[in-house]
Amino acid sequence: MKILIVGGGAREHALAWKLARDNPSAELIAAPGNAGIAALARCVPTSASDLPALLSLARAEQVDLTVVGPEAPLAAGIVDLFRGAGLTIFGPTRAAATIESSKSFAKSIMQTAAVPTARAELHRRADSAKRAARNFGAPVVIKASGLAAGKGVVVCETLDEADHAINLMLRDHAFGAAGAEVLVEEFMQGEELSIFALTDGTNVLPMIPAQDHKRLLNGDRGPNTGGMGAYAPVSLVGPEFVDDVVDRIFTPTLSALRACGCAFTGLLYAGLMLTASGIRVVEFNCRFGDPETEALLPLLESNLLDPMLAIARGESIAGAALQWSDRHAVTTVVAAEGYPEHPKKGATITLPSADDVLLFHAGTARSGDGALTVSGGRVLAVTAVADTLADAQRESVAFAERVQFDGKLYRTDIGWRELLRGARAARN
Repeated sequence: MKILIVGGGAREHALAWKLARDNPSAELIAAPGNAGIAALARCVPTSASDLPALLSLARAEQVDLTVVGPEAPLAAGIVDLFRGAGLTIFGPTRAAATIESSKSFAKSIMQTAAVPTARAELHRRADSAKRAARNFGAPVVIKASGLAAGKGVVVCETLDEADHAINLMLRDHAFGAAGAEVLVEEFMQGEELSIFALTDGTNVLPMIPAQDHKRLLNGDRGPNTGGMGAYAPVSLVGPEFVDDVVDRIFTPTLSALRACGCAFTGLLYAGLMLTASGIRVVEFNCRFGDPETEALLPLLESNLLDPMLAIARGESIAGAALQWSDRHAVTTVVAAEGYPEHPKKGATITLPSADDVLLFHAGTARSGDGALTVSGGRVLAVTAVADTLADAQRESVAFAERVQFDGKLYRTDIGWRELLRGARAARN
């Protein structure tokens, strides 16, 4: 079997690692891949945004399955293109991917499906957006409606911060077309969770919840990033919670998408907030999340390739189930100096032996002399799996500490809320 993986981050490395375990005889090709993926797959220097070139590559290689990691090619219509050429590909169509590429569309779908979410208003003018922020009151959330690589959401503690975020998006065009429309949204207080679900458009195969950490610094301080780490499982919720999310969120959302001609197949990601009044949806994504994927897949004991292949072929996954380890995983992201605004690239990386952790490469490349170098903002994702969360965190951080390159950044407290819950439970 020949599998093409589109993308070149730690998420794609984790997917390659899992698919290689599920089918050791499979030939993996990555476009463009990275220095770590190259140990598992043949990397081809084709950009994940060059859809015609990806189609030519898939045809020339006669791949049996294409798996798309990033959201941008999905939003650009890679699934439509490949299906039109008779190729098997895992992911949603361009229309269905709008659930992520347009936050205003996602809000309308949630309203149609009666899915609980925050109140929000859509604005294209800075003056009206600022008036809306004052009507909501601080704290308030300002969101670029389009794709902004995980950086288009600003939680504003004051109205001055809200004005700055609105100006950044609508006047300074910091996110380009993605910020041409903004959502001024009610701030929700609570704890966030991520739940991924494989779906054939109707049936839902949920994964266990994970929690990511978007702020740059310990204690959830500093700017929002694409994600500085994640852990799983989350003791705050159990299997009955996941069943409730399937019934109240995934199933009605998929039904609303089918009804508007945007049937969704692939991986639907629900970002959830646990508020005092119950579950509310923060956002939907149309693909595997990063860095949650790097924490979840090492805990997945059952086969991932089989349901993905069935979905890509248009088959039903009714009756399928996933089996999970009872251990704990912590992923610590090691980032480049200046991340997220202006990451510095080119530094030489020295890695210790990774015998006790899973090391997923993100922004890495090989220089002309073969040295491993920094090529992106998030550089490495270090996942440790252990019998306790505390041990997993300790092992993940210990490896991150031993990674060497100039200006590296990482958090040492991934999973801190879970550890605090455990400490409180022990005292009681």
